[in-house]
Amino acid sequence: MNKSIVLKKDLTEEIFNEYQSKKELAIDCEMMGLNPYRDRLCLIQIAAEEGTCTIVQIDEQNPPTYIKTILESESIEKIFHYARSDMLFLKLRLNINVKNIYCTKIASKIARTYTDKHGLKELVKEFFGDTLDKTITSTDWGNPNLTDEQLLYAQNDVLYLFQLKRILNEMLKRENRYDLFLKALEFLPIRVELDSRGFTEDIYTH
Repeated sequence: MNKSIVLKKDLTEEIFNEYQSKKELAIDCEMMGLNPYRDRLCLIQIAAEEGTCTIVQIDEQNPPTYIKTILESESIEKIFHYARSDMLFLKLRLNINVKNIYCTKIASKIARTYTDKHGLKELVKEFFGDTLDKTITSTDWGNPNLTDEQLLYAQNDVLYLFQLKRILNEMLKRENRYDLFLKALEFLPIRVELDSRGFTEDIYTH
């Protein structure tokens, strides 16, 4: 993957056209906090497996049009880790309804039932032997002047998603759980809609 490119507000036309030609993209978001009703969405990272990794500093007052087109495209699969959170922020802060989704966290929870650790850090450690520094998670992503450490962290959060998808798919199919995983993905937009309306609890409990 190429070195990341940092942009303001939206993709360039050139990068948009590059992404439009891809079958899958890795996506991640960074926010000022975990409350989408209060906290600003600051960054959107988009990466092609063999191509450009873009880090876009978002201006919520001027929502990105190229990014919206990419994320709402039915023909491009978007790979997230913990898609539920990112999709909720994208919906509430930028009016983007993400389509054609793959979530490595959901895949991990259905495939890796031998553990209760499904964070990206744990997945990367198990499958690649690499250690992700997650201390930068709690940092000021709204600062217009991002540090080299922040940029490296933001890039790494999408760097591994393509290979993780393939590894987890193999596990899901081996354990005869792939069809169940696909059904869980189908429900994800509804889960996000419930979150956006305040139904954050498990509505199926007694």
